[in-house]
Amino acid sequence: MHRDSTKVIKIGNKVIGGGNPILIQSMTNTKTEDVESTVAQIKELEKEGCEIIRVAVPTMEAAEAISKIKPQINIPLVADIHFDYKLAIAAMDNGADKIRINPGNIGSIENLRAVVERAKIDNIPIRIGVNSGSLEKDILDKYGKVTPEGIVESALLKIKIIEGLGYDNLVISLKSSDVMMCLKAHEMIAEKINYPLHIGITESGTLRTGTVKSSVGLGILIHEGIGDTMRVSLTGDPVHEVRVAKDILKGLGHRQDGITVVSCPTCGRTKIDLINLANKVEEAVREFEDLDIKVAVMGCVVNGPGEAREADIGIAGGDGKGVLIKKGEIIRTMDESELLNALIEELRNWNNN
Repeated sequence: MHRDSTKVIKIGNKVIGGGNPILIQSMTNTKTEDVESTVAQIKELEKEGCEIIRVAVPTMEAAEAISKIKPQINIPLVADIHFDYKLAIAAMDNGADKIRINPGNIGSIENLRAVVERAKIDNIPIRIGVNSGSLEKDILDKYGKVTPEGIVESALLKIKIIEGLGYDNLVISLKSSDVMMCLKAHEMIAEKINYPLHIGITESGTLRTGTVKSSVGLGILIHEGIGDTMRVSLTGDPVHEVRVAKDILKGLGHRQDGITVVSCPTCGRTKIDLINLANKVEEAVREFEDLDIKVAVMGCVVNGPGEAREADIGIAGGDGKGVLIKKGEIIRTMDESELLNALIEELRNWNNN
């Protein structure tokens, strides 16, 4: 099912599915019980562009903390539940906009029914999460190992159970750290259901490896029309998850907000610390999210202007001197050390130009 045709689901003050924009999700790595730290991290993630936040709910204290966290944040909150159905109910009682459960580890059908009945009261979406690392034994025995077919079969079984309890306000997620398995499982289930899909490559790794695996896997799925919400799972500060997710969406043409930085690879002609300069520019332009323009950072004053022709504005430097470029034309020459400040000043006055 292409994302344009998936079921529309309301999560707090956001709407997904049915062709609505793909929303970026992340997860806090604070203790949810620590309300102050959790709120601070969520606000930081909001500032970066996070649109849905998930928090772990391993204890009743964490579930009750949701009621204190919710009034202080501006994006929907998803409660992540494992094993204890009472925590799922408590999370909803305390204001969770959505819950994430694996029906396979929530206990008996009576426990699951209690969760569904509570969700019905406020029409709270349930995200059914299926992980390749926790497939049912009979499915593993049937296929001999973890397979995309087994992941999909497990998900369809769980969907059927909750539908049988009279509820269809569902979001589905299939997770695997294997990129190709993840791709195949999503492609298969997209043909069988019309529920919105939350996509992600789970346990994808550190900033470098996780970015690569997530960019490949999620990029392909989104290009194929699969995915209504997304999370880039990285080991580290969740701020990086949001930044990478935004870059993936921008690279695929799904987001135009904010500045896009392009920079040339270094070569034998480069006579400036281009890597350091490009990193500084990328960090500095984050304050100009209202500008939908392209900024070029070039390492050669000879070829830089021509190579930066498609950018709205750019800088190029080498041998102690630098130039400020607009649409391929040099508008100012200056000392190399002044390049970054000159660029920032131009951006601050961009709408006045």
